[in-house]
Amino acid sequence: MTGWISLVGAVVVMVILRDVFHTLWHPTRHGGLSRIVITALWRLSARTSPRRRAAGVAGPLGMACVVAMWTCGVALGWAVIYWPHMPEGFVFSSTLEPAEHSRPVDALYISLVIVGTLGLGDIAPAEAWLRVVAPLESLVGFALLTATVSWVLGIFPALARRRTLALRICHLRCAGLTDEELNSDAGATVLDTLAADFARVSVDFAQYPESYYFHDGTGDTALAPNIGYAAELADRTRQSRHPAARIASAVLAAALDDLAAVLDERFLHTEGRRPQILAAYARDHGVEASHPSERD
Repeated sequence: MTGWISLVGAVVVMVILRDVFHTLWHPTRHGGLSRIVITALWRLSARTSPRRRAAGVAGPLGMACVVAMWTCGVALGWAVIYWPHMPEGFVFSSTLEPAEHSRPVDALYISLVIVGTLGLGDIAPAEAWLRVVAPLESLVGFALLTATVSWVLGIFPALARRRTLALRICHLRCAGLTDEELNSDAGATVLDTLAADFARVSVDFAQYPESYYFHDGTGDTALAPNIGYAAELADRTRQSRHPAARIASAVLAAALDDLAAVLDERFLHTEGRRPQILAAYARDHGVEASHPSERD
């Protein structure tokens, strides 16, 4: 029976480590515990008005909850491994009575001390295999801390790239580019740059899907209400007589299609065409499609 209880703890630890792996190093659309937590918070925020939802803290709060889940899960799993072997598998300081400190809460205390690398020393493993397992928990705790910091630091550059793209689209709209200006070498360069920026954002959504649930700000820095103008630019130059502009238009359209595919596959699940997907993306972030190309 003791072995089965420890096996349950090992399974809990492996489930958590698998979730960490797929969230941080091998993101997939199949999700996991972290995706369930963040998506649930996003859906709960849908009970508020759309604009308040978009301005909420679903993304940051979701990441904080995921980190707390990972930490508690690892600590709880190792506590379940330790508990069946208390008190005989551990040595206690002279101030503690082993029989009185062998409860589940004491096992959890030992696990938290080890995963936090505190090294208090009042209760320490004595059996040979526990003396090997306990340092492994410390290594997992250190790796979890490092991975969490890297995760947080990776999210914000992705958000910055998305907000910069939205601001660039807004600037282009304010510039009021004419068809003649678009059908030129300079216009082709503008479209090529936009296509490259959209490709980066598509990669960011795939690599850091949690960034979808972060607030982009309002107006100029929000991608959802501005993305339609980029689609409009691609449509306006689709049949251009200028070869470079026509090629750049096709590349931009392909980049928008790729972005729409990522958004639909991972978040929206509309199974529609690009205009419907982009319109759904806008609505999901508290705005309505404002350009004809988004409503077709």
